[in-house]
Amino acid sequence: MKSRTRVTSSLRQASAALTRAAGSSPAAPLCQNAATTLPAPATGMRPLITSAATSRPAAAQAQRRHLHDQAPRRSGAPSNPAMSFPCVDALESRSATLRQQAAASASQSRTDSTSSGPEPSYTVGATQIFHSTSPLLLDHGGQLVEFDIAYETWGEMNADRSNVILLHTGLSASSHAHSTAANPQPGWWEKFIGPGLALDTSKYFVICTNVLGGCYGSTGPSSIDPSDGKRYATRFPLLTITDMVRAQFRLLDHLGVDKLHASVGSSMGGMQSLAAAVAFPERVGRIVSISACARSHPYSIAMRYVQRKAILNDPNWNRGYYYGQIPPHVGMKLAREIATITYRSGPEWEQRFGRRRADKDKPPALCPDFLVETYLDHAGEKFCLTYDPNSLIYVSKAMDLFDLGRENQVAIKTKRAEREKALREGGKEGQGYDQDACSLTLPDTPYEEQPEEHHEEFERDGLGFGGGNPAGGGGSSYSGPGQKPPADLVAGLAVLWDHPVLVMGVASDILFPAWQQREIAEALKMAGNRNVAHYELSEEQSLFGHDTFLLDVKNVGGMVRNFLG
Repeated sequence: MKSRTRVTSSLRQASAALTRAAGSSPAAPLCQNAATTLPAPATGMRPLITSAATSRPAAAQAQRRHLHDQAPRRSGAPSNPAMSFPCVDALESRSATLRQQAAASASQSRTDSTSSGPEPSYTVGATQIFHSTSPLLLDHGGQLVEFDIAYETWGEMNADRSNVILLHTGLSASSHAHSTAANPQPGWWEKFIGPGLALDTSKYFVICTNVLGGCYGSTGPSSIDPSDGKRYATRFPLLTITDMVRAQFRLLDHLGVDKLHASVGSSMGGMQSLAAAVAFPERVGRIVSISACARSHPYSIAMRYVQRKAILNDPNWNRGYYYGQIPPHVGMKLAREIATITYRSGPEWEQRFGRRRADKDKPPALCPDFLVETYLDHAGEKFCLTYDPNSLIYVSKAMDLFDLGRENQVAIKTKRAEREKALREGGKEGQGYDQDACSLTLPDTPYEEQPEEHHEEFERDGLGFGGGNPAGGGGSSYSGPGQKPPADLVAGLAVLWDHPVLVMGVASDILFPAWQQREIAEALKMAGNRNVAHYELSEEQSLFGHDTFLLDVKNVGGMVRNFLG
């Protein structure tokens, strides 16, 4: 225990020293690492961080392990040939091709102002475009003085416009949920939309949009800022799921739709479906939320964080200003591979791939070798140049920020109302809004795991791990398996007490585990809603994990069709 205390003390001292060093140089960027001499560690401890300026005692120098400085013993041929890395060669080859395209584009742009560089045109296929000229103030500051929403429709709107269904997309999907005359390619929900299907176009008029922040026709980081004629890049403001929904309802206003028959969505779309009803309860009839949540939880936040990290650490990302240059395709490919791991289930992969290798007659390789590796490589390869990396960063962050708890709703609405008032009184949007890409510093006291007896105390009190005020005010937000939803979330969903709601989950889903859908259903019931239908597909019914909503026409499609009537 004393040793553990000394370790914790040294970590605190190191963190405090780094924070003081960063704060002592106001001109340095907040996220910049500084060479820092740390306080002497406790007895028996080695320094945690060192720099060229750090002097160490001779004894410590003597203890240093020499891992890579052995002198060669003889010269001659190596024992083994060097390994080949065709997967790395392919990435380098693509970088070279993109570099050549960028050079050719730069040369052309001197005479042709329409040239846009080597990055792809992310909009694929024909869409309809709604252009809003009314500014949209965003939840976390900043505004879009005007914006576009790309959308597609199926079916016919009836005379009183009461048969409209708004279909929300997942993170990286376009508005192309089903084939159209203008774009006959199959859509991402092709088998769910049409006469007699889940979204029955003989009854309903279905609208699907590309989300704000996306890159398939709606305004996002790759769009042109009308204020200066340059791409937004990372000057694009942070988004929330509710910001996306408020932009969608501008489109509905334009189409003359006062009330939706239903708001339908899966994954991030399921988050939007709930958010739309919470933001505009009087304008939404029924709600369908599949494989989603009412607030993002640490596991999914962590997985999206490492995906963004892969992109940010790609040298070609260039802090988001890669347009007209080489896009961060290596980081983007890795991000998609990480995401793909979370979209399917281990049992499915066991059946589908097992331990089979792509070619068992060849020796093992460090590049994709097992079938599951080649599957991930293919998934990343398909995606890395078809979706804007900045859009992935912004949209995935909006998912992380998602929280329909009452406290979060009130705080955001209050801040936005204050900015709206300031603008009406002649202020300028952006004043007091921190545009820094990295504006946070580590706390003086580093995070520590809570003692086990602390967890046990909260378990006894029925508050769930982490404890805190059950009303939500800054306390626990955990309500995992066997736990009740926190009162803050129940209060946040109370506005939906009279809405028919269908909530669906999948037992094999590891990204949005089934307990998160149970949390939604239970919170709605605790808020007084007696019209909640909750279904959970067992592993026997589906091993497809999170992607079940894209593949299971019988179970998912059938339940949606029956619920909508």
